[in-house]
Amino acid sequence: MLSLLWLIVALPLCGFLLLAIFGRKFTKTVAGIIGVGTVGLSALLTILIGISFIAGLSHTKIYVQTLWQWFYVNGFNPSIAFHLDSLSMVFIFVITFVGFFIHLYSAEFMYDEEGEYSQFFAYMNLFVGSMLILVLADNLLLLYLGWEGVGLCSYLLIGFWYKDPANGTAARKAFIVTRVGDTAMAVGLFYLVMNFNTLNLSSILSSAQQQWPSGSVMAFTASILLLGGALGKSAQLPLQTWLPDAMAGPSPVSALIHAATMVTAGVYLIARTNILFILSPPVQTIVAIIGTLTLLLAGFSALTQYDIKRVLAYSTISQIGYMFLALGVGAWSAAIFHFMIHAFFKALLFLGAGAVIISLHHEHNMFKMGGLRKEMPVIFYTFLIGSASLAALPLITAGFYSKDEIIWFSWSSSIGNPWLWIGAIIGAFTTAIYTFRMVFITFFGDTKMKPHKKPGNLILIPLVVLAVLSVIGGFIQTPSSLGGVSIFSSFLNLTLPAVITNHFSEGFEIFFQVITVVLALLGIYIAYILYARRRPAERNKSAAANFLLYGWGFDWIYDRLFVRPIVWLAEIDRHDFIDYFYILIAWITGLGNTILKQTQTGKLRWYAMGLVIGAILTISIVLLS
Repeated sequence: MLSLLWLIVALPLCGFLLLAIFGRKFTKTVAGIIGVGTVGLSALLTILIGISFIAGLSHTKIYVQTLWQWFYVNGFNPSIAFHLDSLSMVFIFVITFVGFFIHLYSAEFMYDEEGEYSQFFAYMNLFVGSMLILVLADNLLLLYLGWEGVGLCSYLLIGFWYKDPANGTAARKAFIVTRVGDTAMAVGLFYLVMNFNTLNLSSILSSAQQQWPSGSVMAFTASILLLGGALGKSAQLPLQTWLPDAMAGPSPVSALIHAATMVTAGVYLIARTNILFILSPPVQTIVAIIGTLTLLLAGFSALTQYDIKRVLAYSTISQIGYMFLALGVGAWSAAIFHFMIHAFFKALLFLGAGAVIISLHHEHNMFKMGGLRKEMPVIFYTFLIGSASLAALPLITAGFYSKDEIIWFSWSSSIGNPWLWIGAIIGAFTTAIYTFRMVFITFFGDTKMKPHKKPGNLILIPLVVLAVLSVIGGFIQTPSSLGGVSIFSSFLNLTLPAVITNHFSEGFEIFFQVITVVLALLGIYIAYILYARRRPAERNKSAAANFLLYGWGFDWIYDRLFVRPIVWLAEIDRHDFIDYFYILIAWITGLGNTILKQTQTGKLRWYAMGLVIGAILTISIVLLS
């Protein structure tokens, strides 16, 4: 069964090729079956291969499948090869399983929407295929191919409704901002090749462990450059500005970007190259600090948003911040656990928000909604479950177990500290407020807009499945202080190093868990007081609220530091000497055309004379040479 690993990647890519080449000849039904079916088959195959892989763990912890050698240049010979271990197994499960339900939802959501239906599914399939290449790649060059593939697909899908100029602007912004990080990552790959003459992941990590001492300049350089790439793709400080604007794309695109692809790529990259970060403690500390600052800044911005999708966008930035915090304190499996649980509830929330938006004539403003719990009960209850998991409602939601583990390790890890813990619990408190602010404004109070259409089964089924996973998913990793078992950590520790913790009693851990629970419940209660018991004004127009609404002014700063100066220089440089060089070539070409045009008179005697003169010149050249 493991020998069929390549099919997991090939199926979505085949779907992309079929839809891209023949899509316009297909009916919408056929295009939907190909788009959804190929990802569904990939998900089914992932489950079967996962069973086979887990059953064979006693024999091998890693399975490598080499398909062919890519190229060979002076001893540098990367292959098209896939690497399956416990880490990549978790990622391909989330990508294909969650991706399948997002595709199923899209089949109904996009059916009557503007844009080419088959083209949309072609892009979505390529997105899934690129992300699968990224997480299964046996070498960093192949990983980079998938890395750039998801960047391309994000551009195509964020700007899918390109007739609105704002959507095209958002797509370009996502592409350009992430290129900043990608440039750092590309330089990092060159640096690794220069040191090891290979980009094979296993070879690099084993060689680095043997050749680079802890704290060495080489380890610092390699890890800080890879971190640059991770910050761009995962929308972390200071490259987080593209993600809120990425909400310009259709809601299924938002769900796919936030839950199963794109923004989780940075988390995967750091986890996969964990040895390099362990060898560079300063960079690992930077990862933790960036994660903490990002989760706080994004959480506070989410408090002021009125577009339901932008609330969720800032929420994603914040939750990825938690994952970076976990990676930074060495809680590798906790970061991946939260990645998986986050994929369940964030896909659910985006799909639920999309169902609300499409039912209300594409209205995004929460303050123009209200009372929808009675109008759309299935969507309300599933959205409520996803929100409870995001807010880490204790004991009964998966989000509680994944986030609580990160908060605990931010204190108890040997490289954790109280400041990181304080940031984490403030973030949890803020999350509870903005999440239930969204729920109370959207679904409670008076009904302001009546839904003009009811979602069908293709929309409702994914919501119900993801809601179930958002509840039961956490029970595979329950804390020992609550009498639980760590199935997930045991599985991941086959690939990732275990977190090194300081010694604390279980009673101490329970005390910290109680603090987290109290703050989460308090946040929900505050949201109830402010947004359920009374209807607030549509928007707080104070300077502080505007500052948070527009993302702490990062776009304003970047516009003045980078965008305007570059545009100004481009205007100055519009007619530089290089332009005049090409203008001269064009002028000479045009002059030649004008001269030759004079020979085309349409008069037979001129053509005959031309032939005679040509013949005389030719004969003369032959005789004289």
